[in-house]
Amino acid sequence: MGEFALISDILEALGDRAAVSPQAMKTVVVPPGDDATVVTPTPGWQHVASIDSFLANVHFPEKAPPELIGYRVLMASLSDLAAMAATPRYALVALSMEAALLKQDESWHCRLALGMAEAAREADMYICGGNLSQGPLAITVSVHGEVAEGCALLRSTGRAGHGLYVSGTLGGASACLRLGQTNIESLDNLTPLQACYFRPKARFDLLDEVGKASACIDISDGLLQDLGHLCDASSCGAKLQGGAIPLAPGATLEDALRGGDEYQLLLASEVPLLGCQRIGQLTEEAGIWLDEQQISADGYNHFHA
Repeated sequence: MGEFALISDILEALGDRAAVSPQAMKTVVVPPGDDATVVTPTPGWQHVASIDSFLANVHFPEKAPPELIGYRVLMASLSDLAAMAATPRYALVALSMEAALLKQDESWHCRLALGMAEAAREADMYICGGNLSQGPLAITVSVHGEVAEGCALLRSTGRAGHGLYVSGTLGGASACLRLGQTNIESLDNLTPLQACYFRPKARFDLLDEVGKASACIDISDGLLQDLGHLCDASSCGAKLQGGAIPLAPGATLEDALRGGDEYQLLLASEVPLLGCQRIGQLTEEAGIWLDEQQISADGYNHFHA
């Protein structure tokens, strides 16, 4: 199958998430098919963009159902926009894959696109372009959103005394990997831990609450490591209550503290945040403390030897 036939298949699988509809026309003026897409910015809003690369057997199991891979990589990428309090608008996707993969499953690329389309519908955004090449399996996703001018939420604006909140349970994705549950038998019967790993949710449902926060980061590399990034940026320390950290069923506190792939939000706020669990607070004193014991802010390391 040639490159352009593959592209045509992918666009058909994306369906309304690639096609120009009355709703999409407000943002995406020129859909996939030209040398570049054309978008219309919202007056008075600022553009927010992020990019992530996902490598087979590093960021997802190569033999996982492509529907789940597509859903996971788009939602994980969109989580960066949620952490900035931005509304998602569109994404660009670059896919590298070996020809041998299509010999094993000639619909693999379509199934990947179906998973991405499902995630895009849930986030109410569009996939409006990308690139296709032959090589080791890898997916790069560039996501784009908007936030009212001056309202982007940063890591650097937390203050000592502000409470620390998380937007959901933690540790499920890490526990899924630790327990070897990444082999999927049925798309319709995922275990709770498999759902944590393969079907994360970018928390756009909490944008109203996120807008009340003083600082935010998404938890992609482990609670402690990402808290460390927020503390460093805000020139604060932090105290955590271990018993207050909400754990996914089957997860341990260690999974929650150092496991990655959560894509929940960690927020600092002067006021309580509905739908979020308070787990501690920022402090003037540097360092991170868990139940009165200082703890290192380590987690997933992309370049760990």
